Amino acid sequence: MVSSTYGRIDDPAVELVDADPVGLVQRLKKEAGLDIWLCGGGNLAAQLLGEIDEMIIKSHPVVAGGGISAFAGAFRPTLFTPTARKEFGNGAQVTWFTRA
Repeated sequence: MVSSTYGRIDDPAVELVDADPVGLVQRLKKEAGLDIWLCGGGNLAAQLLGEIDEMIIKSHPVVAGGGISAFAGAFRPTLFTPTARKEFGNGAQVTWFTRA
């Protein structure tokens, strides 16, 4: 778990990382195992943008207000190509993108 606000986590199965998430992801990518799944705020996503190989974006046909930016911080255009899309009866969509 990456967090700059948690002091500690009382679960031996959870590693708390409070600095250098890029280094963590680079280390994990070198290890054998499953994919790395990022669910979090725009600050973390922006820090890890250079390490993201695939994005799965869920969208809903609702305007709900300001919300949290998907990628916060400096403007860094990064090209991804849509590879699949699933649409649901309520107008929601899930789109898969891979780094171009």
